[in-house]
Amino acid sequence: MATKNTPTATAPRLKALYRTQYAKELQAELGLDNIHQVPKLEKIIVSAGIGKNKDDKRHYEVVKNTIIKITGQAPVDRMARKSIAGFKIRAGMNRVGINVTLRGARMYEFLDRFVNIALPRVRDFHGVSAKAFDKGGNYNVGVVEQSIFPELSFEETQHSHGLQITFVISSGNKEASRALLEKFGVPFEKQGGVR
Repeated sequence: MATKNTPTATAPRLKALYRTQYAKELQAELGLDNIHQVPKLEKIIVSAGIGKNKDDKRHYEVVKNTIIKITGQAPVDRMARKSIAGFKIRAGMNRVGINVTLRGARMYEFLDRFVNIALPRVRDFHGVSAKAFDKGGNYNVGVVEQSIFPELSFEETQHSHGLQITFVISSGNKEASRALLEKFGVPFEKQGGVR
């Protein structure tokens, strides 16, 4: 079994590219003085809301199985932070959603599969929205149905549900974060909605 210190253990493809090539290119493109100012992908959060199906155990198991299969990590149950009468949710209620936080090698491997395998399988795909950055430079993308992930069998995609994927980036601004994601191959839609 290979460990981190043995020469047979290799870094994920995108992580190696970031260290050897992308970081230097981004430093030059963004006009940064220090290599440590270059935007860096810190973590990826994959989450799914249980919502109106919070009492349906089968739906919960399908969503949990999806996240385990596509990330390779067991998800954590999320509790409701506040009461919402219209949705019959009370503060502290368990299983209103589940999520996984990916870091390190697993994060880069998920990003590679998501960009190069899953996104091209989206029907009528014209690129991801360029408007989904928050003030801190983090990027959010919604997946309408889990069937785009090849890790899931046909039977596992019969009960469809959506996912939310958040890329947490240490840059502080949208332009630097977008430049980093473009280096990783994230296809943004062109002006006017066509790629």
